[in-house]
Amino acid sequence: MSMLSWLESHSGRTYCNFINGEWLTSVSGNTLPLHHAARSDEVLGYFPDSTEADVHRAVEAAHEAFLALSQTSAPQRSAILLRFADLLERDIDELAYRLSAEQGKTLAESRGEVGRAVKEARFVAGEALRIEGDTFPGERTGVINSTIQSPIGVVAAIAPWNFPVVTPVRKIAPAFAYGCTVVFKPASATPWATIKLMELFDEAGVPKGAINLVIGSGSRVGHSLVGHPLVKGISFTGSTKQGIRIQEIAAKGLVRTQLELGGKNPAVVLNYDDLASAAKQIVSAAFTCSGQRCTAISRVIVLREQAEELKAELLKEMKHIRIGPAWEPDVTMGPLINKSQFDSVAQYIQIGKEEGARLLAGGESLSDGEYIRGHYLTPALFDQVTADMRIAKEEIFGPVLSVIEVDNEQEALRVANSTDYGLAASIFTNNLASAYRFAEGIESGMVHINHGTASAAHMPFGGVKQSGFGPYSIGSSNKAFFTETKVVYVQY
Repeated sequence: MSMLSWLESHSGRTYCNFINGEWLTSVSGNTLPLHHAARSDEVLGYFPDSTEADVHRAVEAAHEAFLALSQTSAPQRSAILLRFADLLERDIDELAYRLSAEQGKTLAESRGEVGRAVKEARFVAGEALRIEGDTFPGERTGVINSTIQSPIGVVAAIAPWNFPVVTPVRKIAPAFAYGCTVVFKPASATPWATIKLMELFDEAGVPKGAINLVIGSGSRVGHSLVGHPLVKGISFTGSTKQGIRIQEIAAKGLVRTQLELGGKNPAVVLNYDDLASAAKQIVSAAFTCSGQRCTAISRVIVLREQAEELKAELLKEMKHIRIGPAWEPDVTMGPLINKSQFDSVAQYIQIGKEEGARLLAGGESLSDGEYIRGHYLTPALFDQVTADMRIAKEEIFGPVLSVIEVDNEQEALRVANSTDYGLAASIFTNNLASAYRFAEGIESGMVHINHGTASAAHMPFGGVKQSGFGPYSIGSSNKAFFTETKVVYVQY
């Protein structure tokens, strides 16, 4: 079945919250419509406009379930997650249709996102079997000393709208693997794929109340969730501004946080002999998901002697981008998610022009034919950009790429570190010493040498400065967030 045929037969339904293993209407009784990203005049479904009472009901269910989940063995939890991963793989097309419809990304990107979620779920299933402690020599005769890792309890998980499948899985699956229960809040703009995830968790055999879903606004649902006294941990992905607010609330209750925040990621090009390859990877990293991702490359920092050739290669590569709705064949970039995001990105393009940067290509609204039903923007490339311009310092979260020319390696590193962010960074160089100096000197949580900013399903993911706080997600680093150390002394 094609995406359009599937949407025609599945759109317009009314959905509920998932609490204690049941689909429940909001206490408010109200719902809000969700519109198609590529056809904003069409409604995909109606979703709960939840209240603080819904949050309390979900947290209470998670708290009660935690007591029971602690009696569930790690191999049992691992087996459930493996079944869940298999179900994700089975229903990849339906998830991709929902994801592309609500978020706007191409079907290829959506299928890739679901595939990544499968990989992460399977890795985390293995992590459930690797919750290790330590044994230490006794200070006194007849005493055995050890440490064990215990789950922290109820976790509040809050995800953004740009990756509506993999980000929820990235939070919920490890929480469950380590023995925590979850109340999950999706972004109001992308709740549809999350409904399917809850169905699959339930089908996989997750105990009632262990994983709960509450849909609603950040001001009501999000605020009451992160401030709930039974919540012991908060895993949040979103803007730095909102992350700081959450940290302030959490600090008052000594609640631990895992914050994955904004980015202004550089690609530094230093005497690289394959600029065509570098341009291909930079363009992919800059414009995948229409640039709406925290690890998107948004700054290219290049030595002056290679700047003109690199810009020519970037422009050549950008010409291969085909813009359109997700279901059209060969489309490589979809619309921005909604008018608000479109207006924000368009404003930054205007700011760049006013600051004195030169718009080499793109930055135009598409509004003919099918384009008029979505919010399409051609990918923009600026040059004559300086490090102090707003388009070089602030997170745009859209298809805008800036080229900054520098005189030497030292200036390149200084410019790369000149923003408040530190999530991901790339360097393209044939000089091994330059690569290592960059890896050591860059203020970034993740460093990529001679490739874009793609991460792996088993590697820690996170940032420094205002790009993150707390233990990294993905990988084994999750253990530091979802568990706490308990020291045990046994005298015999």
